[in-house]
Amino acid sequence: MSSGRNIELHDVSYPYAVEETRLFIDRLSQQYHEACGEKLTVTSLLRPVDNQPANAVALSVHPTGMAVDLRIPAKGKCRSWLEKTLLSLEKERVLDVTRERRPAHYHVAVYAEQYETRVAALVAKTGRPTVHTQAQPTQEIAVSSASASDRNYVVRKGDSLWEISARNGVSVAELRSANNLQGNRIKVGQILRIPDAAKGTTLLAANDVITHRVNRGDTLWTIAHRYGTSVKRLQQANNTGKFLKVGQVLTIYR
Repeated sequence: MSSGRNIELHDVSYPYAVEETRLFIDRLSQQYHEACGEKLTVTSLLRPVDNQPANAVALSVHPTGMAVDLRIPAKGKCRSWLEKTLLSLEKERVLDVTRERRPAHYHVAVYAEQYETRVAALVAKTGRPTVHTQAQPTQEIAVSSASASDRNYVVRKGDSLWEISARNGVSVAELRSANNLQGNRIKVGQILRIPDAAKGTTLLAANDVITHRVNRGDTLWTIAHRYGTSVKRLQQANNTGKFLKVGQVLTIYR
């Protein structure tokens, strides 16, 4: 991760997190910025086992990449907004939040599978993932469109194909197909055509069962989203754990 429009990384030695935690931070920081007019400050992400602070516990979740520490806002309204939002998500059992005192910060552990399920449910219900609170999501930048129903989007710093596809209610496969993309790499300023979600077709439309050969950089999360399934179903179908090997062939059920 890196500092951007909505996020400020402060003295973060290892700016890495698992995909679901990164997604959580991206979504939360966007809404925090809109509600408070300032960036969300992250003070810690991944911490290797051999680089834990003196007060760390043996079961710390920082080495797993699922944890993030957030600075406590100085402004009362911002602090109230952030605490209410985090506590509401904790009630949904998608994360665990603790207010630490030394040093003062919010320690958040994101439950990857539960958070993934929550976002998927929002996409299925609304056509796009809603925000953590009632605030409105950032509007996509509209330029000339390819048809009456399709539209264009200008890639901004921090964007990913997953986020763009989820916000617009289409799959990553549809987004790649509409823009002749071979992989996940996109550039700031690049114009992407967003296909109409109502008429879009996915790579799975003509097949009940397909296979995928694992490439470098693939994760269960990215593969599951690419083909419209879940991490749990992928694991069950292939009798695999959390880790994949390059070259491994996965069976994917529609």
